[in-house]
Amino acid sequence: MDEPDALPRLLRQLEAQTFRNFTIYICVNQPDDWWHDDNDAHLQVCLHNADTLRLLAYSENIILLDHCSEGRGWPLRKSGVGYARQALFKAIQAHATLDELVVSLDADTLIPPCYLQQVLDSMNAHPEAHALAVPYYHPVPDEETCARSLLRYECYMRHYFLSLLLIGSPYAFSALGSAMVFPLWSYNRVGGITPLPAGEDFYLMQKFAKTGSLLLSTPALVFPQGRPSPRVPFGTGPAVLTTITQQQQRYPFYPAEAFQAVEKTIQKFPQLFLEDIPTPMTPFLQQQLRTSDIWGPLRRNFKHQEQFIHACHERVDGLRILQFMKGFPTSDCNLLKFLQQQGKTVPSHLDFATSPLPELVSVRDTLFRLDQALRRQLG
Repeated sequence: MDEPDALPRLLRQLEAQTFRNFTIYICVNQPDDWWHDDNDAHLQVCLHNADTLRLLAYSENIILLDHCSEGRGWPLRKSGVGYARQALFKAIQAHATLDELVVSLDADTLIPPCYLQQVLDSMNAHPEAHALAVPYYHPVPDEETCARSLLRYECYMRHYFLSLLLIGSPYAFSALGSAMVFPLWSYNRVGGITPLPAGEDFYLMQKFAKTGSLLLSTPALVFPQGRPSPRVPFGTGPAVLTTITQQQQRYPFYPAEAFQAVEKTIQKFPQLFLEDIPTPMTPFLQQQLRTSDIWGPLRRNFKHQEQFIHACHERVDGLRILQFMKGFPTSDCNLLKFLQQQGKTVPSHLDFATSPLPELVSVRDTLFRLDQALRRQLG
């Protein structure tokens, strides 16, 4: 959507791949009503999408899904990136074999020439993996306000991911639509993607985590663009548009004790197979599930401990963990405390609104290096 400038660069990078046996699927899309509403910005998107169609008209080895020409766009209430990904994956299901890999990208993504070969090698080395969450790194925008917002958002994502990884949660992944890889058999097994205006990548990766294992470690690295964009209700684009104060509310750094409470709950799953015992998450789960008997139904339905523990993880899933976190006080200081606990040298004070930009980049890069190291060690 609205990518006539970015898409040619991605196509050149795909053409430069060292691995050559692949097919490109592209969905150009927007709501059909945009052709006729009074919003000039919407009409500009339609015209830009028409430019994209003309750009792709004579491209070879591309399967093009036109959901932007007049009469072919989405219904307004069933539009957005989730529907675009669903349409793409349905097209792939119609053409591909079950053992082929789906590599999800966005039009403004940057990838190195070895990218496809590296994700293929990683998945071949781990045939049991249901999906690969590729490591990412956002290039810093030139505009300072956007740069500060992007850096804080990426630090938020990395802090949350690393904290879950360290406590052994199966939901330790960063859900980026431009950084997902999975075999078609795995996609079919989870029943496909849920088409949502945003967050469809999170729910798809959570499905993979519930049905099998996620691969986190790979030499591959993807570079999504951190551009301001209102096209989705939440995610990187809207985050870059928000102020640092707004981000502190929407994307907080949760304290260590919140993750420790989740960890202690997970550690009690084997004992819960035998008897009811209190956990740090018990009051929250009782309120969420509207029952005082959280584990009894699982105990009755799953007679083997391994199955029971898996069912507990399905109950205490990624979304529920995030909801639990919201009950804890938050502060940007929690980021520095986390890095100090990992033995990293950090500034004594950090303010994403006023600290020197190189200092913010340094903190982000420290998190990135820790991210890479822990993926190799634990992922």
